[in-house]
Amino acid sequence: MQKLLAETANRAGRYIAGIANRRVAPLSADVARLETLGGPLPQLPSDPSEVLALLDDIGSSATVATAGGRYFGFVIGGSLPAALAANWLAGAWDQNAAMQVMSPVAAKLEEIAREWIVDLLGLPSGSGAGFVTGTTMANFSALAAARTALLKRAGWDVEEDGLFGAPPIHVVVSDEVHVSVLKALSMLGLGRSRVTRVPVDDQGRIRLDALPPLDDRTIVCVQAGNVNSGAFDPAGEICTRAHQAGSWVHVDGAFGLWAALSPLYAPLLAGAGSADSWAIDCHKWLNVPYDSGVAVVRTPEYLRTAMTLSAAYLAAGDGREPWNYAPEASRRARGVELWAAVRSLGRSGLREMIERNCRQAKVFAERLHKAGFAVLNDVVLNQVLVSFGSAEDTRRVIANVQSDGTCWCGGTQWHGHTAMRISVSSWATTDADVERSVTAMIRIATRESSECGDV
Repeated sequence: MQKLLAETANRAGRYIAGIANRRVAPLSADVARLETLGGPLPQLPSDPSEVLALLDDIGSSATVATAGGRYFGFVIGGSLPAALAANWLAGAWDQNAAMQVMSPVAAKLEEIAREWIVDLLGLPSGSGAGFVTGTTMANFSALAAARTALLKRAGWDVEEDGLFGAPPIHVVVSDEVHVSVLKALSMLGLGRSRVTRVPVDDQGRIRLDALPPLDDRTIVCVQAGNVNSGAFDPAGEICTRAHQAGSWVHVDGAFGLWAALSPLYAPLLAGAGSADSWAIDCHKWLNVPYDSGVAVVRTPEYLRTAMTLSAAYLAAGDGREPWNYAPEASRRARGVELWAAVRSLGRSGLREMIERNCRQAKVFAERLHKAGFAVLNDVVLNQVLVSFGSAEDTRRVIANVQSDGTCWCGGTQWHGHTAMRISVSSWATTDADVERSVTAMIRIATRESSECGDV
């Protein structure tokens, strides 16, 4: 085992060492070679070192270099060195993080990580938290707590009696609500199409003047960081109005809540700390390995009621039992790398990372604008939307940027425009990465423009 793990470390080290100089998207030939990993199921055991070698030799070249500094798609971060190392150690520990008795260290690190994250993001100190796979399950868990709270007020026990015959719950979302919220609502039995959608302004923020009437059986979902523009809904004003009516406010803050780490960007979150629940992604801007998210609820009782389970053979300890705050029972100890990420960077290091990525996003926008291309959004955080002309022209540039391999960006639709979306959210992105990437973008877009002009 020790020899195999040493060989794994060597192979992983070579992969990381080479990632700065490799293309971001794999070649089609490397992807095609993945077929050699299949074939008939082996009848006999294989040497573990041979299995590892096959996986590395065939699989590594077919990866997308999301761990490097030139990947700007889908708001995907890399893995901080301490977080990756902690992830490896946690894998060796092989802890089941369901209960204290199963893993005292996993339970304790979750509790410490909860305290630190709540402090860093300026959320209420007594909040409860569940450690989950990502924002989809964080939204699910927090909205389950909201459902529990609102129906309890109405005299209904949803955990025991379900939704058949329950008083209706009204859900209000932005017209640009993220699909993860809609998926969570569908899994909770609250429905995707039954929501009330609120119109947004030109940056994708909820218009306060368009909010519908609210009451004590309403959940209002707001965004901290629009997935396209990076814009923030006016959380403070929405919370004030909602709480006057007895409504629950949930903040989908997958990446945007990390803006709280910087005095430069924290004003975008004004009032978000007065909400009732928050969904946070940690494998995005906190840069821990996949998968990792946190659901935070102001009143822990509601999250615990929505998630708790009990059985005679599962005797709970005196403190916080992790499985009472998340959908899963048995699960990996994802709090280990969360603790390592925050411990390694500290408050100042986390602030520097957020501010550096935001500054780099502005460089992208300024360089592309100066080159004559249209930046479609106000670059308030780490998201940039750029058009290269017509929808067809923009799609062609995106495809050529991806195939070029210098960097990787995806496409999106934004207020009637086809755009390339640049998401800067990796600790590994250097200013040199930005310069190399934006130079490639301009070179490709200029070439495309010239060729189209010749036609």
